Amino acid sequence: MKFKRTLIAASLLAAGTVANAAPSNEELWQMMQDMQQQMKDVQMQNQQLKAENADLKGKVEETEQAVEAVVVATEEAASSSLFSSGRTSIGGYGELHYNNLDDNNGDNDLDRLDFHRFVLFFSHEFTDDLRFWSEFELEHSVAGEGKEGEVELEQAYIEYDINDQNRVKGGVFLMPVGIINETHEPDTFYGVERNPIENKIIPSTWWEAGAMFSGNIANGFAYDLAVTSGLDVSKSADSTDAGEGVSSFKIRDGRQKVANAQANDLAYTGRLKWTAIPGVELAATVQYQEDITQGNTHKDNADLGLDSGGATLFETHAVIQQGAFGLRALYAQWDLEGDAPKVAGYDEQTGWYIEPSYKINKNLGVFARYSAWDNQAGMSSIESEFEQFDLGVNWWIHKNVVLKLDYQFQDAESDTATEREGLNLGLGYQFY
Repeated sequence: MKFKRTLIAASLLAAGTVANAAPSNEELWQMMQDMQQQMKDVQMQNQQLKAENADLKGKVEETEQAVEAVVVATEEAASSSLFSSGRTSIGGYGELHYNNLDDNNGDNDLDRLDFHRFVLFFSHEFTDDLRFWSEFELEHSVAGEGKEGEVELEQAYIEYDINDQNRVKGGVFLMPVGIINETHEPDTFYGVERNPIENKIIPSTWWEAGAMFSGNIANGFAYDLAVTSGLDVSKSADSTDAGEGVSSFKIRDGRQKVANAQANDLAYTGRLKWTAIPGVELAATVQYQEDITQGNTHKDNADLGLDSGGATLFETHAVIQQGAFGLRALYAQWDLEGDAPKVAGYDEQTGWYIEPSYKINKNLGVFARYSAWDNQAGMSSIESEFEQFDLGVNWWIHKNVVLKLDYQFQDAESDTATEREGLNLGLGYQFY
């Protein structure tokens, strides 16, 4: 009985508590009004955020347009400014030579101190695919009438990338032949003087004017095909060289250097190069010119009824650098057609050299070179062959600054030809 009364009392108390906790109608109305106001506030905040986002988006677009305008203006200024960063570049190289050589067959000694070359490079990129390159040189310090030096424009061409693998250039450029004709900065080769084969047989530095296609082929092969101005050896007439009444056909003297060069007969040049193995370059070049005298028959030859004809150059070389060991080897030969060069023995002109080297460390290297050449190899009765042995050292004070020392031994087949032996000392540099 007592338990029932307790249960009834608890139930009445709970009911009273619940009745007291329930809100009134006025309280419910006020709560609804508060919720509506909060919803209005949230809507206003959303609208304000949307407006702010739209304003921010407009400002971002304006900033992007401003940045783009600045970039375009910068690129236009770069393309028109000579010294603009990233588009126009200046570089160059130079070399000072000291020669102390004795003539073993006569009195034609050579004791000379000469700033042989001072060269400046100028290049400019119009676009990523179109560029200009030039090489301007002063030889022997002073040029002018009666002076030893010359001012020469060795390169000035426009190059265009046809695609990722092929390109074309037009203007004045170096011929794709030999090892040093295109790359002849003093810090890139051993020896003070350039090797005699790439001087007497390949007339380095040798440039012409015209057009050249270049590109890469699969498996490490690259090609060059050029149509250019040609040589004119009629200017190299020297009756004392070839015998009385017959003119000379020295290849080096036939360079016209694109100075009002006669272009009656153009030259056609092709090179194939293989570099699939790192540190190995194998290449071969062929050039043909229909008339190496440009139709200019020398008076001596005309009087004798001797004609001149075409000329073909074949050159092949190997450049190997494996670790500290290096090797360069090159062979070149000219074949000249016609009676005039044949009578003088100039119908065949050959030369070759081999040059092993060793880098003692990154700054010091030693080399030895054997060279043999003959500009009148077509006539066995003429003693015209030369041999030369060079032994020396290169010290790279900086990777682009080099001090060179070598000793040369020269042997001429003829007892009357100049045969020089002695010391060469050189200082060279390049910058870019």
